[in-house]
Amino acid sequence: MRRLLLAAVSLTIAILPTAAFAGRAPNADERAAIEAALKAAGYVTWEGIEYDDDGYWEVDDARKPDGREIDLHLDPATLAITED
Repeated sequence: MRRLLLAAVSLTIAILPTAAFAGRAPNADERAAIEAALKAAGYVTWEGIEYDDDGYWEVDDARKPDGREIDLHLDPATLAITED
């Protein structure tokens, strides 16, 4: 699992989005990397994912196993997760 996450992060770094693409959905590779990071952090489901105007991936309604929902931001370079 750790190797998959590292590969996903490396791939994401290679295809970093720019501010010119704010408001766009992730491509297939970006989505796979983001979803791997979310699963590794313990999130089980989520709604929309888009690159926001602040330069972060925004994930709406990410859910933990206990049912708690929260909006998240992910750093595009590291996929570090910050609760909104």
